Amino acid sequence: MTLRIGPRTSQIIAYCVLLLMTAITVIVLFFIIGYVFKNGLGQITWQFLTDRTRDMGKEGGIFPSILGTLFVTVLAIAIATPLGVGSAVYLVEYTRGGLIRRIISFGADCLAGVPSIIFGLFGFIFFVITLNLGWSVLSGGLTLAVMIIPTIIRTTEEAIKAVPRAYREISYSLGGGKLDTILKVVLPTSLPGILTGIILGVGRAVGETAAVIFTAGSSLGIPTSFFSSTRTLAVHFYILAREGISMPKAYGTAAVLIIIILLINFVAYRLMHRFMARYY
Repeated sequence: MTLRIGPRTSQIIAYCVLLLMTAITVIVLFFIIGYVFKNGLGQITWQFLTDRTRDMGKEGGIFPSILGTLFVTVLAIAIATPLGVGSAVYLVEYTRGGLIRRIISFGADCLAGVPSIIFGLFGFIFFVITLNLGWSVLSGGLTLAVMIIPTIIRTTEEAIKAVPRAYREISYSLGGGKLDTILKVVLPTSLPGILTGIILGVGRAVGETAAVIFTAGSSLGIPTSFFSSTRTLAVHFYILAREGISMPKAYGTAAVLIIIILLINFVAYRLMHRFMARYY
């Protein structure tokens, strides 16, 4: 005798299983954030955020690390965004499944899976030593840009593919050229997907440790130029925790890092929805 499950019952079972998976994911996420906040929010004061780091991190604040994180991340995004978006536009709009497209897509997929420590070693050998840039904001930003370009390419490529072909045909029928169609129709329509890729890149850049410690260095001073060595928040947290210098300040640094990532995501999504409201 074969037990058969009706369509309604199978739908309920599938719904419950998916809901359980989602709940587990959310619970784990909030547990991690809550644990860090429980141990770190008490350390966050105005002095902690604005003071210089002293005594290897046992005393003072994290202001130099906040500046270092912002400098390295902004530089990486400023380099990676035009390269990643431009590559995706070329792959979707100017190629038709040829050898070049397959090579670029394969390379992007391979780079997206490379461990960050490999990017750190590459940046150290190429940017720090070969180009003689030294441990600096510039070396760290260039390394992070190379690391997040594949993410931006793939997400932008999928977002552009999702734009209906009819949009392009309407633009062409009204006299719009290829470039005008891309700039005024395709990119604005695919903006949410593009911003999602950029936000993912920002999150990875802000929280990266291995690729930055080999290239940007771990100086405790305030960076004054792109050629200054700096210590990002992730590196600062790693050193404090690994060396056992000050676990309370390590948790405080981790809490600040999480808050910065949440703020970046919140502001980015607010700007995205405000921009998209002009088109829909």
